[in-house]
Amino acid sequence: MRAYLLLGVAIVGELAGTSLLKLSRGFSRLSPGILALVAYGVCFYCLALAMRTIPLSVTYALWCGIGMVLTTLIAWWGWHEPISILKLSGIALILVGTVVLSLND
Repeated sequence: MRAYLLLGVAIVGELAGTSLLKLSRGFSRLSPGILALVAYGVCFYCLALAMRTIPLSVTYALWCGIGMVLTTLIAWWGWHEPISILKLSGIALILVGTVVLSLND
């Protein structure tokens, strides 16, 4: 259970890092850029700790799948980026793959 909590923290760190990168405007704004690096540091540290217990394929599939879905929602809600049917279809396929990898554990 602790490993999945660490994976959750890694996902939140990745979401924060990605959002802060957007805010940094290509590192032209220093504070969000530095915070992005810190968030990614927390992300990868927790991801590495989670991989001690959770198999690599499952860890990476969950991290990528959940992170991608939530990043898409953040981009839609926070940055007003459009979500097309094609994009939703791709997300659905990735989620199906994530579930299949997780069930094969």
